[in-house]
Amino acid sequence: MHMMLRKFTGLIACCLALAPLAALAAPAWVTDQFEITLRSGPSTSNAIQLMLKSGAQIEVLERDADSGYSLVRTSGGTEGWVLTRYLMPEPSAREQLNKLTSQLTNAQTEGSSLNSQLGAVRSEYDSAQKKIKTLESQKSALEKELAEIKSTAANVLTINEQNKSLRQKLVDADIRIDTLEEENRGLSGQTKRYWFMSGALVLVIGIILGLWLPRIRWQKRSRYDRF
Repeated sequence: MHMMLRKFTGLIACCLALAPLAALAAPAWVTDQFEITLRSGPSTSNAIQLMLKSGAQIEVLERDADSGYSLVRTSGGTEGWVLTRYLMPEPSAREQLNKLTSQLTNAQTEGSSLNSQLGAVRSEYDSAQKKIKTLESQKSALEKELAEIKSTAANVLTINEQNKSLRQKLVDADIRIDTLEEENRGLSGQTKRYWFMSGALVLVIGIILGLWLPRIRWQKRSRYDRF
């Protein structure tokens, strides 16, 4: 029980000791003039652990004003001490320039991509406009063709009506011709009968004259004989 209490108390003490370090943690950058040493303690007598490149970003955990050293942590997680005067609160001008150059390059790339997309959109727009013009032309042609069809249909209806009228007139003419032919046959029969009767009458008259004329001659001779 006492052992567990001691471990718990030690854990709390460690947390309390690390709390100020966490509170003091702040980003910093190594000077852009040269590489600096990362030592195991805040003096030149301590061993060198790493060489930090100029412009590298690190995390400041503690600053010791008396020794002029700061406790830092690298991006790889290594902790050590460096001279505070070789730290900068912001990236170097060269790093900022590189960053701005990278951002500008990215922006140009994005701008090129946007220009490409804009070109593609414009191309699609032009294509759509051409299609619209083609469709409008086809529409005009179809409307013209439809008007011609309607006109032709109207003419066909008119012709059909005229044909019907002509057929009716032809039927009426055929009926009239039949009537005239019938009348002609009737007249022809009457004419034949007339000529037959006329011939018979002439024949009768000839017979009468043939019988009557000799008598007249005989009577005249008889008269002459008396004288």
